[in-house]
Amino acid sequence: MWYLLKMTIKARIFRSSKRHFDCQREDTKEVVPATALATLLKEDHLVVGDWVELVQEVDEFKIVKAQERKNAIFRNIPREQKKKVIASNVDVMLVVVSAGKPSYKRGLVDRYLARADFWNVPAFVVFNKMDLYEESEFDIKFEADRLKWLNVKCFEVSADDSCYKPKYLNAGFEELFQDLRNKTTILLGHSGVGKSRLITSLSGGKIQLLSGELGKVGKGAHTTTWAELIDAEEFALIDSPGIRSMSLSDLTKQDLLYCFSDVNEWTTKCQFSSNCTHEVNSKGCFFQQLDNSKREDQLILSRLDSYKRILEEVSNIPDWLKKP
Repeated sequence: MWYLLKMTIKARIFRSSKRHFDCQREDTKEVVPATALATLLKEDHLVVGDWVELVQEVDEFKIVKAQERKNAIFRNIPREQKKKVIASNVDVMLVVVSAGKPSYKRGLVDRYLARADFWNVPAFVVFNKMDLYEESEFDIKFEADRLKWLNVKCFEVSADDSCYKPKYLNAGFEELFQDLRNKTTILLGHSGVGKSRLITSLSGGKIQLLSGELGKVGKGAHTTTWAELIDAEEFALIDSPGIRSMSLSDLTKQDLLYCFSDVNEWTTKCQFSSNCTHEVNSKGCFFQQLDNSKREDQLILSRLDSYKRILEEVSNIPDWLKKP
């Protein structure tokens, strides 16, 4: 084929629209428009985050090859039995929650973390607005400790207070910044938790993420209707309105148990682990032997509670409909 005789350029897809893509060249960091070979589009759907190979034809770039993905951000579409890939090659899921208003939602965090496991992406949880934190509202140490089984790093920050120092956890803004360096991060969080200001602070003011808009300072904003990869110099950021709905109904019951790896491990301690429902009358259930007055047991039971709530949602659609 003609392109085999030409030198290829490694690049990464930053934005996509049908057959048209904005790709950042690895060598010069220049973002160039490109189109994809029709045969390549038939083989697979190219998405933001994909590493590709370009060839240049006069003033036009062509995507001639897509490299293998490390992972994919996707949803299964049960009724269509299709897999919808949204982005790829993500290093970290950054879950931002509010320590003030809106109020902290444990169940939503557990939903995000289930998705992280499903996508095989490590997760960070950032407690933002710590300048507004009241210990009477929730116990931040408890919330961080319940995620230790999942190896989820937790940080406490205040995007509105640059002088804020961690008081409850061991990691704050500086530790978060260092852990995001040279990584591609997908940003998730409920409306109003302060994602915009946090990213503006982490990027040193280079990125403005306000009212659903992504854009470089001084270069105008770009309203995002699909996933977009933004270069913040020290790290790359994916913001995707397409996955802000945290329904997990596309997961099978087995998928969900895999995504709650801690619950899965504890379930093996049940006398009849293969079919234990973990209810009050479940004979030999490990969870029913726990003491809800003990902190360590409370940590375990809080995760079981989230699992059972989501299991009810997942069970509404038969598993056989959920495989692409």
